[in-house]
Amino acid sequence: MDAMERVDPAGSVPVDVAPAGAGQRGGRVMGLALACHPGPALAVTALACALALGSGLGGPRSTLVTAAVLTGQLSVGWCNDAYDARRDARAGRRGKPASDGTVGAGAVWAAATAALALCVPLSLACGLLAGTVHLAAVAAAWLYNLRLKATALSWLPYAAGFGALPAAVTLSLPGGPAPRWWTVAAGALLGFAAHLADTLPDIVADRAAGIRGLPHRLGDTGTRLLLPLPLLGATAVLALGPPGPVGAGGAAALALAGAAALAGPALGRRWRKAALAGAVAAAAVDLALLLARGVAAG
Repeated sequence: MDAMERVDPAGSVPVDVAPAGAGQRGGRVMGLALACHPGPALAVTALACALALGSGLGGPRSTLVTAAVLTGQLSVGWCNDAYDARRDARAGRRGKPASDGTVGAGAVWAAATAALALCVPLSLACGLLAGTVHLAAVAAAWLYNLRLKATALSWLPYAAGFGALPAAVTLSLPGGPAPRWWTVAAGALLGFAAHLADTLPDIVADRAAGIRGLPHRLGDTGTRLLLPLPLLGATAVLALGPPGPVGAGGAAALALAGAAALAGPALGRRWRKAALAGAVAAAAVDLALLLARGVAAG
């Protein structure tokens, strides 16, 4: 049988054989770049960089933390695309390089493994405890890709990963001070919200593919109704958690984040990505409030 005619046992299109013309070096590099989920990877990395600089880590140390987070995110994104390649091919999903033949799934697995191998020493170089916390978050994300994505616990890796981010940054400071509880709690709530918002546009297609994560069990309406709660909760924790009065900044953040959190799901039936956009806007307000309050323990 010709190489271009091979299919997997489930009858999907080939995922390890690139179509004619797609094997060129530039095409493979672009395919790998797209397969890492560049949007979320860069967003989380930028968040880590902002937290590191805002905590007073300084340039070199902040660069180290940022590099550790970037390699971790790359490994997670490539793992996700490689593992889902056959299912995405059967569903005919576009923009998935590992399933449409732009780059072989084996190459994406190799990239994920290499990124993870780099992530380990970079994380531990931030400090043993800080590195352990970050690597636990990366492990949770891999577990999401390989198992938890299709279960009622699909939200847990997101909550753990986002909650671990400010903790890892704080623990990277000299002396490894403990993170403030409200930074970790707010991060976990934002992670939970990110999972709901990210999954919402694809609930129908995911259900057809057999995925039964928490948003899929709640359904479109249930997920839309739930989404504002963790977003508002994160802002409330950041505004009310630190000692002292809320102040004008905290009140303004509550109002802005609340408006974004409620507007996103409300507009979701007209704009597919409205809920995600609202979640991102609310998260931006929360980040500004977090940086203003301070990340590390005082």
